Amino acid sequence: MAVAIILKQDQRSGKLTTGIVKALLTKAPFHSRGIKVRLEDGQVGRVQGVASQA
Repeated sequence: MAVAIILKQDQRSGKLTTGIVKALLTKAPFHSRGIKVRLEDGQVGRVQGVASQA
């Protein structure tokens, strides 16, 4: 699934990064700041929304 995530270093600026989810890292079904995921390229961040696959 393609998602928009916010990386730890981008939390202040709010810059989003898009990619394909490789693994879910948060065990809970809900997290107040977003579910943590690892993208296929290895980046880790919290999901902010679903990205369109263009």
